Amino acid sequence: MFRRVSAVVLALMLAIPMVDLRAVSASPLSGREERMAQKVKDGIAKLGVGPDARVQLKLKDKTKLAGYISAVEPEHFVVTDLTTGQQTTVPYPDVAQVKGNNLTTRTKIIIAASIIAGVIIVLYIVRGAFCDGC
Repeated sequence: MFRRVSAVVLALMLAIPMVDLRAVSASPLSGREERMAQKVKDGIAKLGVGPDARVQLKLKDKTKLAGYISAVEPEHFVVTDLTTGQQTTVPYPDVAQVKGNNLTTRTKIIIAASIIAGVIIVLYIVRGAFCDGC
């Protein structure tokens, strides 16, 4: 019995110095929120600016926005609605989810080449099936 009690006391004494008693930083964002905001910022930067940089956003207050990115600033970005032209300033930490659509030229060329190759293969197979001696 004495061994168990002394083992528990010893374990507690060893665990107490491991507790972090430092003051919490003055940053309004927690580490997780800060990483998420940085991830959103990087994603928005990749999409670019202009009517081709279309996004669908879900904000933390359950608001949904759709449109294109018309301006990017260090602390926020601006989303312009395609139909109404209304501009909404969105701070990076307020974003819960981003869906972007901005294909690069390289991606567009690869997609087009794949479609053309698929059509050629299908035509070759169809020709072979209907034209035995051609």
